[in-house]
Parts: sequence; C-alpha cells; structure tokens
Amino acid sequence: MALTLPLRRPARLSPALPVVAVVALLALPIAPGGGDGGAGPADALSALVVVFCAVRLLRARHRPLTPAAALILGLPVAGLALAALHALTPGAGITGLGRYLQVFVLVPAAVVLLVRDRADFRLLAWAFVALAGWQGTLGVHQYVTRTGASYQGEDIRAVGTFGAADVMGMATVVSFGLVCAVGLALGRPAVRERTVAACCALALTVPLALSFSRGAWIATAVTLTVQLVLAGVRRAVRIGAAVVAAGVVLVGGLGVGTALLQERIDSITQVTAAPDQSVTDRYTMWAAATDMWRDRPLTGVGLKAFPEYRDGHASLALSSGSDTEGAGAAFRRQPLLSPHNMYLLVLGEQGLIGLLCLAGGWLALLVCALRGLWRTRAAGGRGLDCALVACGLLVWQLVDFAYADIGGPSTVLTAVCFGLVAWWALVGGDRLGTGEHTAVPGRRRMAEEAAPR
Repeated sequence: MALTLPLRRPARLSPALPVVAVVALLALPIAPGGGDGGAGPADALSALVVVFCAVRLLRARHRPLTPAAALILGLPVAGLALAALHALTPGAGITGLGRYLQVFVLVPAAVVLLVRDRADFRLLAWAFVALAGWQGTLGVHQYVTRTGASYQGEDIRAVGTFGAADVMGMATVVSFGLVCAVGLALGRPAVRERTVAACCALALTVPLALSFSRGAWIATAVTLTVQLVLAGVRRAVRIGAAVVAAGVVLVGGLGVGTALLQERIDSITQVTAAPDQSVTDRYTMWAAATDMWRDRPLTGVGLKAFPEYRDGHASLALSSGSDTEGAGAAFRRQPLLSPHNMYLLVLGEQGLIGLLCLAGGWLALLVCALRGLWRTRAAGGRGLDCALVACGLLVWQLVDFAYADIGGPSTVLTAVCFGLVAWWALVGGDRLGTGEHTAVPGRRRMAEEAAPR
C-alpha cells in the first residue's frame, strides 16, 4: 500500500501587489515641473494596473460585480460624459474625462477587483503607512535643515519628495497614513500590531504639523474624532482625555511648537475676520465657480474650462498666482487654475448633473461602508480595523475636498483610497464570515467550478 503525503500548494501572490507598487512609486522624487498636475510614473503604472485587471476579467469570463456595485462605481460616468461634450475643445474634454475616470472610476474599480480579502486590504493600508513614514521623515529633515518649501520667507515647509509645486502632496500622503494607522490601532485584536500602529500614528503627527496645511489638519482632526467614536464612545472619551492632557503638557508646560506653527493654527479661526491673501484668493475662486454654475446650472462650463472662465467671473481681489520656492526649486509664480474646492470645481465645470452623479456615488459608498461597520460590530468586531480604515479614508477625503481638489502626483493615491473604500463598502462589509477570505461572488463561483469533484 503506497503512502501518499499531502502536498501543500504554494501560496499564490496577491493580485493586489501591483496596487502596492503604485503606492510605492510615490516614494520616488518628483522631477522638476512634475508637480504641476501632469501624469507621473505612478499614474502610468495605475493605467497598467487597470489593463492587468481587465485581462484577468476577460480570462475568467465571469461577472465580477453585483449590479448595485457596478451602478455605484459607474455613476460618475454619466455626468463626466455630458461635461466632456460641453468642453471648450475636444482635447480638453478627452483629457479631463480621462483624468476623472482614472481617479473616480477605473482605478477604484481595479482595486475592488484585485483585493481578495481583508489580508490584502491590510497590506494596502500598511503600504499607506509606510509611504507616509518615508515622506514624513523627509519632511521633518527638510524642516530641521531648512531645505523645504518656502513659508513666510523661510525654507521650512515639509513637502517630502513632492516639491514646492505640490505643497499639499506630502500632507495628503501623511494624512492617509495617519488615518490608516489609527484604524489599525483601534481595530486590531493583537497587542503587538496595535502598538506598532499606534506608534506610527503618533510619529506621523509631527510631519503633518510641519506641512503647515490647514486643510489637512482640519480633515485629519475630524476624521480621527469620527474613527474614535465609531470604535466606541467610552474608548473615544478615554483617548480624547489623554490627547488633551498630552497637548496641555507639551504645548503649555514644555512650550513645544514654534511661533510660526502657533500662528498657522491661530489663522484657522481668522479666515473670516482677517483672511490672508491665500484665503482671499480661495474665497474669490469659490465665488467665480459659483457664478459659472449659475450661468449653466445643469451642465456647467465643461471639463477643464475653469481657467478659461475664471477671470470673467472673479473679482479684482484675486491675485495673479501664488509664489512657490524652495525644496530644490527656483522661485516661480504658480497660476491659480482651480478653485481649491472639489465640490465647487465639479459644480462649475460639470453642473448640477455632474455633482449629483459624483457626490451621489460618494454618499452611497459612505452609507454602505457604515453599514458594513455596524455588521462588523454585531458580528463580534472581526474586521473592525478594515471598517475603521475605510470609513476614515472616505471621511477624510470628503472633508478635505472642501479645501482642495484633484491635481498633482498624489492624486493617484486618492484613486487607490477610493478603491479601498469601495472594496469595503461593496464587498468586504457584506461578507463577514468566520474566515478572512471575502471573495467577490464571481470569483467564488469560478473557484467552485474549478475545484475537483
């Protein structure tokens, strides 16, 4: 009688690794002029990831998403197509359509289809934390050595590898990493993982502060509060009290924090009473975008048309541009090409139809993500870390969109962020079995058909 030993099949590599590579590419230095909104290496790789996902779907020959998931992910297409038809030139319409589809439809859908389970989700979350740690370390070094972007005459603004042309890039990356770290710290059962994630979160607060980005500060504060409340009210009260006590000791007792940082914090409450020029420019561009929408309330002025219509709708309070310098770049006057408010940008260029389609999809994702979180808590908390990370990333992005819009090399990370949120909202939150694997229905049927009978 022959003895047969069971042979363990070698573990297959995760199909989400190409997405991890997209995140990793953002750690590379940005070439001069690469932070002006053009496509970078990470954007090119994200296109290859979409092609890779499409090839896998064609080979599998199955329906990968439920009709509801396909509707939510594809909802922005209708408004984008209509706005592209109303663009000033066909080139502007095609370019704008491609960018919006990349960020809000194609890359998020590819992430949803490539992430197999919660283990893949956590892999991408830790990739966000690692990227934030790298960019944050460079930012702190720039502040200490005075080699960062120019801020009030000193080269101290932490910008990481993104340079002075994209001062929001490092702040966005660090904020994403901080949100992921807090979600992992609050939701993981293992003490070691919680400790590592908590230490990463504390460390990332330093470069976030040195980015001098008021919008990122506000979005992060709101998001962390939401994450704490979702993790449990009692825990939120305890952690909140500890944070307040630590802040009083560090700032009040030890005097930690520079005068410039304190001045920047104080300016948050002065944006209406005594706004600086950057705030005045932002208010002026917000009013211009609103006027564009009033002219064409349903369809807007067309994709990438805001710069062309800006001067015709803006008041004389608008300056000619913002000054950028430092972090290895020479002085230049950077034109103001967007209202720095995603909702008003969409409203002005795509009209009410475009805003309802795009924001309607985000609202649906938020509702589904929160529903998945409630189910997780009811099921004993398994997968709570994924729920907190997904809800946190979406809340951060929706709050930050009130002060910023898409553009620059870090935009591709926003696309991956929406993909992670969509996976949890449309797939991971609905399948909370005892195992870690939460495959898409089409993948599960394909695996059952391929299994030996």
